[in-house]
Amino acid sequence: MVVEFDWLTNPKVRNVPEAALILMDDILAGAYSVVALTVEDYARCRELMQRYAGSDIGFVDAAVLAVVERLKEPKLATLDGRHFGLLRPRHVSALRLLPG
Repeated sequence: MVVEFDWLTNPKVRNVPEAALILMDDILAGAYSVVALTVEDYARCRELMQRYAGSDIGFVDAAVLAVVERLKEPKLATLDGRHFGLLRPRHVSALRLLPG
């Protein structure tokens, strides 16, 4: 998700100010497609946030999982192995987290 990328490249956090601009250029050039959340995704986010309330699973993590499930994608690129290692997707027994 672009939101996660923004957090990862935020100049106040990691001092990579040009990375977000490069990503925007790539999206505008068609190198990546941005997937919008559906009403069903929001319902799944709510379910996940309630189920994992004691584990600090927020909206962004829940939204990422909802989209990954909808797309039936078995792998996820993330640096947040702690949260995504906890989450149990509907379509596979566990996500393959990258880098692995």
